[in-house]
Amino acid sequence: MATFKARPTTFRVNTLKNDRVEVLQILQQKGFKVKRVVWFSDAFILENKSQSELMKTDLFVDGKIYLQSLASMVPVIVLDPKVGDKVLDLTSAPGSKTSQIAMMMKKTGEIIANEIDQIRFEKLAHNMKLLGVIDEEKADWKFELVNEDGIKIFEKYSNYFDKVLLDAPCSAEARIDLADRRSYSYWNEKNIKDHAFLQKKLLFSAWTCLKPGGTLVYSTCTFAPEENESQIVWLKEKFGAEMEIEKIEINGLEKSRNLPEWKETKFDKEINNCCRILPDKYIEGFFVVKIVKK
Repeated sequence: MATFKARPTTFRVNTLKNDRVEVLQILQQKGFKVKRVVWFSDAFILENKSQSELMKTDLFVDGKIYLQSLASMVPVIVLDPKVGDKVLDLTSAPGSKTSQIAMMMKKTGEIIANEIDQIRFEKLAHNMKLLGVIDEEKADWKFELVNEDGIKIFEKYSNYFDKVLLDAPCSAEARIDLADRRSYSYWNEKNIKDHAFLQKKLLFSAWTCLKPGGTLVYSTCTFAPEENESQIVWLKEKFGAEMEIEKIEINGLEKSRNLPEWKETKFDKEINNCCRILPDKYIEGFFVVKIVKK
């Protein structure tokens, strides 16, 4: 397993509060050197100075920029939320992707941001206020924070959303650094099995919340096929006649070769439309799949 311990700091310009040109001018004045990410115009890589120095700037303190890994930005780009959409972020804390969704929607439409864990929910609420996502005065914007069990949320929102994001709780194998024993001390096969069990329940809920014609994006930061391709095989076995797995192409983003099989299961051509992102010195490994409900 390749590891890249010293990945540089990456961040996203929060266009809900300012524009990209203004941020870059301020950073340049303060002596920061950054490089734009070719596949997302609002994402940047810090090339000099430290993350702590960036976090001391007014840009960070005021929520005008947001520190976020590049891999974490990919699922929302794949989801492609539009102005006026109704969107569910099923497991949304700490709000990195939620705020990115709101930004891409230009705060026009509706987002339900759900988080079951109380402490993480409070962090989510704090971030949404800081980043300007919460805006009760904007008439064409409905943003609701929900502290509920994502497994059961479909009971309220069956066939309701245009877009659903499930960035699922996972075994987080992509964060393992073989040079740091602490990063993998938690790992065991039971952890994978427990997450896979939970993911199926969340996937069922996410799919049920999606309206016909809508898009579901499922993602993890792990390599385990049980939590990735096998989850989509399971979903396809239940709802295959209603779903289409779309191929993901993001110009400038390198993908891994598809996994053709796992144990005794050979994946069909459509499952191979799932996307595995290669880890490198800038980005973590990630799994993303885009599914359209017929």
